[in-house]
Amino acid sequence: MQPDKNPVREVLMKIENLKTYFPVKKGVFKRTVGHVKAVDGVSLDVFRGETLGIVGESGCGKTTLGKTILRLCSASEGSVKYQFPDGEQDILQLKGTELDRARKSLQIVFQDPYSSLNPAFTIFGSFADPLRKFGVKKRKEQEEIVAKLLADVNLPRDYMTRYPNEFSGGQRQRIGIARALSVNPELIVCDEAVSALDVSIQAQVLKLLKKLQNEHNLTYLFITHDLSVVEYVADRIAVMYLGKVVELAETDELFKHTLHPYTKALLSAIPIADITRKRKRIPLQGDVPSPVNPPAGCPFHPRCKYCTDRCRTDAPLLTPGTSEGQIHYVSCHHAQEIAEGRME
Repeated sequence: MQPDKNPVREVLMKIENLKTYFPVKKGVFKRTVGHVKAVDGVSLDVFRGETLGIVGESGCGKTTLGKTILRLCSASEGSVKYQFPDGEQDILQLKGTELDRARKSLQIVFQDPYSSLNPAFTIFGSFADPLRKFGVKKRKEQEEIVAKLLADVNLPRDYMTRYPNEFSGGQRQRIGIARALSVNPELIVCDEAVSALDVSIQAQVLKLLKKLQNEHNLTYLFITHDLSVVEYVADRIAVMYLGKVVELAETDELFKHTLHPYTKALLSAIPIADITRKRKRIPLQGDVPSPVNPPAGCPFHPRCKYCTDRCRTDAPLLTPGTSEGQIHYVSCHHAQEIAEGRME
């Protein structure tokens, strides 16, 4: 696994060579003729108390990665080792009561605040089932917990008797965050948690997430396609392309000394709210290759202007490079030459 420049930080979760493939079936007999390689060999360490941003274009595998970690999708290969109070266990191998304990420690905030709540349940009803499952049986206790959680996300107590259709998108997302907190998790996967909200509400929810992280000692896996959002909220950023991590660094380091051509193109597309400043846009060639039949060698080579013969045949590994003393992982044969201006 990747060594960290700050070895005192505790590894909460260790993801090793994680793969999630979905079968492609054709014909009358539905024979498997291939696989969609949504997550294709991801290895990451998640440190306790940090926010790890996962970014990339739509279809790069970031949401599938989050769902696989939580066992909402079945992994094809690899391990997800989680540090429980009594020792490390592979979440992908857990069953029964051990899996229930893992689900209590790991929660998710879904992308769509409108479909993440059951319209037939009041807000209290949406909270009651998980509370009951994890040991809170009495209704009065449940009501007090729900009232406290709603207060944590700046919503009044009487909202628990209302139905989801009575709330705005921002209020529903706050309720979704409160529900994720209801079983006292350690790690929360935020899957595009603010992408469905307008900009002013996004800012409120992001501030709320930071506040709750400090108060509850939470760890976030923050999945988004918006690099301006992840710059604000994340401590480290992993950039994914076609099911693989192609760059990983501390947030400031990644924005100041970008090494991978794909990340450079993503950063060049961030809007700047200042008409006196201009940023040179780096257009990407062609379309994203199919995850059913990814290209040989470097997965990014068909769209990369720096592509060489080696890139077409030899798949690069995620290896540490250096930039002003910072450890910075990148999956590119020519990253250092590009950074030094030796390739144009």
